[in-house]
Amino acid sequence: MKQSNDFAYDMIDLDVYPDRLLYLAARDVVLTQLENGSIELVIPFQPMRHQGTFQPVAATEIPRKYVPFRLTAYGNQVLRFSGAFADEEIEQETLMLELDHTMQPMKLRLHEISEGIFEIHDEKGTLRARLSNASHQEKHWSDLQRAADPMIQLELFPDGETSRPVMLMSYDHFFPGKLESVPMGFVADNYTISGTLFSFHAQSDEHFYGTGERFGHLDLAGKTVTLENTDALGTASRKAYKNVPFYFSSAGYGLFVHSSSHMRLSFADISNRAVQGLVDDTRLDLFLIGGGIPERIIRNYRGLTGFSHELPLWSYGMWMSRMTYSSAEQVETIAKRLRAEGYPCDVIHLDSGYFSEDWVCDWCFSEERFPNPAQFIKRLRDNGFHISVWQTPNIGKENPLYAEASSKGYLPQLKEKDSMNTMSDFSGQDFGGQIDFTYQPAVEWYKKLLRGLLDLGVECIKADFGEKILLHADFSATSGIRLHNIYSLLYQKAAYEVTSEYTDKPFIWGRSTWAGGQRYPLHWGGDTAATWDGLASSIRGGLQFGLTGYTFWSHDIPGFHGLPEFMNSRPSSTLYLRWTQFGVFTSHMRYHGTSPREPWEFPETAELVRSWLRLRYAIIPYIVQEAAYCTLKEEGANGRPMIAPLLLDYPEDPNVWHIDNQYLFGRDILVAPIMNDEGVRDIYLPEGQWIELYSGEVLSGAQWLKQVRYSLGAFPLFVRKGTVFPYYPEIVNSTKDMDLSRTRYLSFGCDDENREQFTDFISSPLGAISGLTAEDVRVLR
Repeated sequence: MKQSNDFAYDMIDLDVYPDRLLYLAARDVVLTQLENGSIELVIPFQPMRHQGTFQPVAATEIPRKYVPFRLTAYGNQVLRFSGAFADEEIEQETLMLELDHTMQPMKLRLHEISEGIFEIHDEKGTLRARLSNASHQEKHWSDLQRAADPMIQLELFPDGETSRPVMLMSYDHFFPGKLESVPMGFVADNYTISGTLFSFHAQSDEHFYGTGERFGHLDLAGKTVTLENTDALGTASRKAYKNVPFYFSSAGYGLFVHSSSHMRLSFADISNRAVQGLVDDTRLDLFLIGGGIPERIIRNYRGLTGFSHELPLWSYGMWMSRMTYSSAEQVETIAKRLRAEGYPCDVIHLDSGYFSEDWVCDWCFSEERFPNPAQFIKRLRDNGFHISVWQTPNIGKENPLYAEASSKGYLPQLKEKDSMNTMSDFSGQDFGGQIDFTYQPAVEWYKKLLRGLLDLGVECIKADFGEKILLHADFSATSGIRLHNIYSLLYQKAAYEVTSEYTDKPFIWGRSTWAGGQRYPLHWGGDTAATWDGLASSIRGGLQFGLTGYTFWSHDIPGFHGLPEFMNSRPSSTLYLRWTQFGVFTSHMRYHGTSPREPWEFPETAELVRSWLRLRYAIIPYIVQEAAYCTLKEEGANGRPMIAPLLLDYPEDPNVWHIDNQYLFGRDILVAPIMNDEGVRDIYLPEGQWIELYSGEVLSGAQWLKQVRYSLGAFPLFVRKGTVFPYYPEIVNSTKDMDLSRTRYLSFGCDDENREQFTDFISSPLGAISGLTAEDVRVLR
């Protein structure tokens, strides 16, 4: 159905369900102080029927519904506003939540300050909410239009800052009944509740960010997005592998919709004066998050849903992969060549080809092509290589494990109307089902399968897929439609937990996720095209993902699939190098794709690629330092991802809210990736003093550098003046060769010292280690 540009159709689907009733949150809310320190608000909901416009239904036909909502303070910067429209209870503990010590409930107190006007203060006396039951003022002039429908009028102050209220969007209409949004409500089909609604006032110049890994421009203002995990089939559309029901606004607040249901969020789009949501749930559970600045808001969101933890040193090295290596001999040949030709590498990833039949995941190495996997893995480990392996929760009917999984109830029962096109699963099997991670025996069975791999010496599980499940199937604990978005968390939690039995720094390599998935790092950006636009959209996806609470993120260098031939169109050498340069300055870098990705496959740039890989290992002490900061719960405003758009650090600069193609790597390195064959781009330097790497030139911030050109060996990198930068001063084959006690430090200090310092840095480590010279990296303007 085409977009109608009408709230009635684009938000609540009256074109599909014309008899649907809208229940609108009305005035005359009854407030009660509860003994536990929460405030109860019994809200009347007026039934409305659409007859060209929305008209109130007479009480004699359909009475109002009175729904108790509860307002609770979690610490001094979060408010929870929740209510259930049906018999289901609000869930207090879910897989999405993991509250830290800053999120303990704080008692609220109710005060009626004048007739019909109520204020709610916390135990410190700070104003946290205001509600008015007073009628809007009017001076009667005409009866041409009927009176406005009285709506709830509620202001929330999640952090007590009264200069930035979060207001329910009341009276968003042209004339009464011609609604563009509703402050709160629910919709019902044949009196069965099918979805809940909310909206908040949006300022004319407001910006919005978050909702997961989105590949379009960062600012979501003027967009409507659907939060429904799916196989995105690349990074060129609105589809997303990783949806997260959290956003934050430049107005200084964030919102976490505590639900795993499908939902639609419209950011000043359907109505340009409202951000609004439709949640396919009978409950509405909203966490209003204060903080004022993005970093603090994201930190508070992490305080609700959990933090990432530090990862092992070797994970920050280079990962080598392709789709796919298919024998132990092939892998060892490539590993030997990497070492012989001086390409540092820590991880070899085995994709779908290590099974007896490619893509048929039975969690076992092929006896023919990998005859002694334990010895094979040990030989690689002795040479500094760790092993990561692919697997999937999807089990086909040709899989040797299918009979056991089906007979023991580890898979949900297929129904006639179920269809499951996994799209990028190329096994060709007749689909059997996904492992039911809501059924504990199935979880234990899955963990046993993974232990078989981990016992051999495998150290990382690639938890691929998980975005699409059987929506009509009955899983053990819930329906497929309810389970869909959160399935990936259950799946990755199981893989993470079993990996933690083997190491004190566990992690996985996942593609899909939902709220709380940052507790099970790390995730990569999916199957992007090996093109310049694929690089640009991957960068945007990684930045948006970081703004949604995730510390770590990776991507496939130099893009996953070819165009126009999926398997046989190879990326150019220039793209391979430029994507490598970008990858050096992300938390994790993996080469992967539908054709060979080893550096020697791109001979025109192989020498420079080796130099940049050596530079990657030189900066690993910096990466470890910044990862420790980004994962530290107690640090002041710790909402940092490892790659952060400039708006995170410079929210007072209006220029940065639209910049989504450069970022800070850690706190002190500004990166502006090259995304074209010409090596030309504009660069914005934010406030402060920035030192251009290699030249040592000091540049003042708050300015644009226009149409700067970079030779192939050069890449736009700027270091914040005053930074003390840790680096490793020796050539290594892998992190196994590193002793971090040998780390050296470079001070980017006084102007007179910069050029001498950079001469030393170019000779060691950039010259001696990476092979780059001042001429190689010279910036050409």
